[in-house]
Amino acid sequence: MSEKEVICNSPDDTFAIGERLGASLTGGDVILLYGGLGAGKTLLTKGILNVLEFDIDEVTSPSFTLVNLYKTATFDVYHIDLWRLDSGMDVASAVGLEEILENENAVTIIEWADRLGEISFTNNTIKVTIVGDGDEPRRISVQ
Repeated sequence: MSEKEVICNSPDDTFAIGERLGASLTGGDVILLYGGLGAGKTLLTKGILNVLEFDIDEVTSPSFTLVNLYKTATFDVYHIDLWRLDSGMDVASAVGLEEILENENAVTIIEWADRLGEISFTNNTIKVTIVGDGDEPRRISVQ
């Protein structure tokens, strides 16, 4: 996907962006999600997993477990949430990111990606920034 910004006026719109993004994924892709608390990062993730035919009722933000693994017919999807980790620590090591990225048939989705610091990826990386909270529309940019 090339860089674009979309205005989402409802949670359904955010979910649909996730579905479109999910349909474009290939093994090894990394999706970095940026946005405040309640912006819609997990909802977007549910859209991605919906298009991969995974039961979205099983998709929750791994705030306490840090990493959830969802096995779909297409990919293993690692859903990582860095919210509880201090950005001053080596958060990549704390979640075993290097080992996760070795799985070439996996897609990795990272919420609160800003906590990774200046890490660089050799994998195809998609950055998604969500701006807005509460009942206001979301501005979602994908690059």
